[in-house]
Amino acid sequence: MTTPEPRKFRFAAGGAGNSDEGGARKFVKLAQEAEELGFDTFAVPDRLDEQVGPLAALGALAVSTDKIRLATSMLSTPFRHPAVLAKELTTIDVLSKGRLEVGLGVGAFREDFDKAGIPFDSPAERIARFDESLTVLDKLLRGEEAEFEGEVFQVKGIKGYPRPRQGPRPKIAIGAGGPRMLELAARRADVVSINPRSNAEGKMRISEMSMESTKSKVEAVAKAAGDRFADIELSWTIAMIVVTDDREQVGEYALKAIERGLSPSIEVDKEITIDDVLGSPYLAIGTFDEIAEQVRHTRAETSMSYVGVVPTQMEAFAPVLEQLRGE
Repeated sequence: MTTPEPRKFRFAAGGAGNSDEGGARKFVKLAQEAEELGFDTFAVPDRLDEQVGPLAALGALAVSTDKIRLATSMLSTPFRHPAVLAKELTTIDVLSKGRLEVGLGVGAFREDFDKAGIPFDSPAERIARFDESLTVLDKLLRGEEAEFEGEVFQVKGIKGYPRPRQGPRPKIAIGAGGPRMLELAARRADVVSINPRSNAEGKMRISEMSMESTKSKVEAVAKAAGDRFADIELSWTIAMIVVTDDREQVGEYALKAIERGLSPSIEVDKEITIDDVLGSPYLAIGTFDEIAEQVRHTRAETSMSYVGVVPTQMEAFAPVLEQLRGE
């Protein structure tokens, strides 16, 4: 793989707010705090559990924040027709004065589909539907007229309105972990989020969280993207941040917790060592200086430069962000 010149770092935080009024207000405060801490982007997830609706939330954030970019991470396209979704997204881009980034996916949590009575199709079917949806969205997000006759969607001369504030359209980000999604993202996305593959419950597989696995996925994106690889921004999300002066000892604690299945977001599907824990791009353990150096090392090894953290760890990561800002 020919590695392009490293991009400067960008930083994203994202979080879910409860669906009650107090939770929604807290959610707005989270985004405002992320803006104050210097994060470049605040991303809203898309789940059908007890959290705010992402599109309505982005509308609120568009008028309650000033500079931070606003994103979805990741919208489940099977929940929405692309012609309807495009109108909501371009409206948000206009309201936010051109700060929208559109994160899209095929839907990772089977529980959401089952509870809502929405068919959870095979991966191949969901990806094929997603590819069609992207074709329609790409036209409408540019304010152009869409004509499309596919297996799933038939769009007949509808025009994107309102025109987005950004040109030619807001950036599209796609989260990908498996070969077919990596190939599709390489062809269609402006930002590719390199994700560990998950099980049906959304737990990340520990075997997918290594540096070696991550590099192989980046290589797959580079191969599929060809000449456009240099134009693609690569991102990843750090799932756990532990600030400590004793990296090795805390790494051992984390190893034992993961082995015993005590981490709610990680599935143990292979034997792991302390090196697996401390070497993973998705687990950050150490002093602020050590974590900053780990992030630099990850970019050097993979060319990923867009760093995401979960909202509960924004403050813990803020000193690292200050070290890396502008690099």
